[in-house]
Amino acid sequence: MSLPRSDVDLFEAARPRLEAIAYRVLGSAAEAEDAVQETFIRWQAADVERIEVPEAWLTKVLTNLCLNQLASARARRETYVGQWLPEPLLAGDPMLGPADTAQQRESVSYAVLILLERLSPNERAVYVLREAFDYPHREIADILDITEAASQQLLHRARKHLADGRARTEIDEAAARRIVGEFLAAATSGRTDSLVRMLTDDAVTVGDGGGKIPARAKPFEGAVAVAKFLRGLFTPGKAKRDLAGGSPEIHAALANGGPAVVAVVEGRVVGVMCLEVTEHGIAACRNQVNPDKLGRATRQWAATDHGEPLLRAF
Repeated sequence: MSLPRSDVDLFEAARPRLEAIAYRVLGSAAEAEDAVQETFIRWQAADVERIEVPEAWLTKVLTNLCLNQLASARARRETYVGQWLPEPLLAGDPMLGPADTAQQRESVSYAVLILLERLSPNERAVYVLREAFDYPHREIADILDITEAASQQLLHRARKHLADGRARTEIDEAAARRIVGEFLAAATSGRTDSLVRMLTDDAVTVGDGGGKIPARAKPFEGAVAVAKFLRGLFTPGKAKRDLAGGSPEIHAALANGGPAVVAVVEGRVVGVMCLEVTEHGIAACRNQVNPDKLGRATRQWAATDHGEPLLRAF
């Protein structure tokens, strides 16, 4: 069924918001794109003239599609090879959504996306809609077919779960580049003491290779263990060059609003290491190297000016 141009335009105007909601709920840009496309298919099949508030209708359809997709995604993650980590998004990607308030920026941080995995699907949806998009509980209740009181209770539980995580420090682009520069200098110095000083005592590092690229699925824990692992990770070697398909250029960037180490080979992003920075130091180094989760980052990388690399590795 072909939609009038005005109805297509209405949907396209809503697409960035829908993608940003779906990404936060699912933690995957690819799955978010699928959910938004399925929403468009439902929009095509609907009697649009009878829809009084298109934005509310689209949000309701999308959210419920995401909840269904989240249930199946979690089942797939039970058989996922290695550690599952969210798909990182680089600065400037419209799927990151609004960033006007601290709550909005926090809701899409890599650390919070990981913590959201602790929540039930409904808790996750309520948290995203309320904290990131400021939907009133009345509208959230209608979207999820629950009461306003239930929506408020779900948000309370979600905030309680997320409060168990460590408060991160907000970082601008200049600070991110400085932190990554210092981090790389320490990691490639051949010594661990300077790197240990940058880490919190209980720092962790973990990687997601999806069974396609070797990655550290079981976390290293503690500053000394993490520093030793990172020193080895950034030590040059032919095997690493072969695995990456060449000698990567290492850049400083922002991913999900936080400092990140981005490894690029001939324009292709082959790794994004997100650094979780707190007032006490770097608390986590999460390395996404699964090629299935780096395609959007590669497209965003090609569309932006990223400057000279800080390091040519391996």
